Formats: sequence, structure tokens, C-alpha cells
Amino acid sequence: MTGRPAPPSGAPLLEARGLARRYRDVRALDGVDLDLAAGEAVALLGPNGAGKTTLLTILAGVTAAGAGTVAWGDGGRARVGWVPHRPAVYPRLTTRENLRLFAALEGDPRPEAATGHLLEQADLARFADQRADRLSTGTLQRLNLAVALAGRPSVLLLDEPTATLSPDQRRRLWDWLERLRAEEGMAVLFSTQSVDEATRRGDRLVVMAAGRVAFAGTAAELVAAHGGPRPGGGADAAELAFLRLVDPEPA
Repeated sequence: MTGRPAPPSGAPLLEARGLARRYRDVRALDGVDLDLAAGEAVALLGPNGAGKTTLLTILAGVTAAGAGTVAWGDGGRARVGWVPHRPAVYPRLTTRENLRLFAALEGDPRPEAATGHLLEQADLARFADQRADRLSTGTLQRLNLAVALAGRPSVLLLDEPTATLSPDQRRRLWDWLERLRAEEGMAVLFSTQSVDEATRRGDRLVVMAAGRVAFAGTAAELVAAHGGPRPGGGADAAELAFLRLVDPEPA
């Protein structure tokens, strides 16, 4: 298994400030700030309806913000790969055809070569000529991620990427993501419902509640701030601190 990359340092690759979005009378995002550095993995945590997906789609350019700004460290716009919760592939096309199509759409001058590289990188060669709607859940999610990599992104945004995967499939996906971080300096921002996954795979946690950032920092800082008088340590302590933060007065 590939070792987890060391947390990065230096100027942020992405700086989001005051992001807001309303859907009729619902305030999905309300003044959200977020920084992301090259090579960093940041976990988005929060209950359903907290605004995690809305934030990711705004950063991906899929949804327009009602207010706020997103700035990139190089003064331009980083290449962004978007991995939605539901695979965004063409079900009647084969794995190879999907990758070739998305490589061409991303403007790759050699889409055939790019397809071969992605098939190898994602361990999809044996499924190359199989239709997407006949792939297993884990294989389909690898294709979903490979499609996002067709544009050679420097930032990868993932919406609950492991929610439907088995433990072994989750491990394989994270091994791949951590190789991308270590070898290519890719930044990863992912949402999850699992506090354990967030603490094990994220360098930092961003906890959202009711469209706002309720906490941003390391797992240890979350436990220290919200773990109670004797918080202890480990994943259980982080989960308890998270629950205290998002639901301080449970029924």
C-alpha cells in the first residue's frame, strides 16, 4: 500500500471567500470560506443538507454562486476534475469509448493515447470493451474517476466517492488517490458521511452545518475543541466531537 503523502505547505492553490447560494427560500450556502493547497486532501463533513454538494459543484463550475469569489493561486484557473456522487458516464458506451470521448472533449491532442494511459492507470484494461451499464459498482466508480482525470486536473473534487463501495474497493480507491497526490501533487477535496474516513484520509477537516463552516482544522483540533471534558483520542473521539458540534443538544 502506498504511504500517505505528507501534508503540503505554501500558498493556497484555491481560495474561496464568502460563497453563498440560495434555492428559493433555502439558503444552501451562507458565506463559506475555504482554502486548498497543492497536494492536500481536505474532507468535507456534515449532515445531509449541510451544503457539501453545493459547495463542490460551485468549485467545479457546475453551479453558479449567488455571491462570493473563487481565486486560484497562479492567478488563473486550475484544471479541475469533478467526480459526482452518481457516475457521469454514458451507460451504452464501453469503458474505452467513454474515456476516449472525454479525453477528446478535454481537448487532448492524442485521445487514443490518453485512453490507453487511463485504462492502465485505473486498472480498467480488462473492462475496456465492456459497456458502462454492465460494470460492477466498484469498477464503474473507477471509470467515473478516470473520466475526471481525462483533463489532467490539478484539483480533484469528489462527492462521497466511496459511499457505495465495499471495504476492499474503498481501500483500492484511496490507494489510487494517494498515489496521485504523492506523484502528481494533486489536491483532493472530498465529501463523506464517515468521520473515520475523513480523519484517516484528510489532512484537514471542514465541518459544515446549515450552509456554514462550523469548523476547519485537524482531527486533533476538532477533538480538543468539541470532544468534551475528557475527549480521549482516536476515531471514536473524533466522531463524538463531530456529533457534539453539529447536534449540541440532541433530542
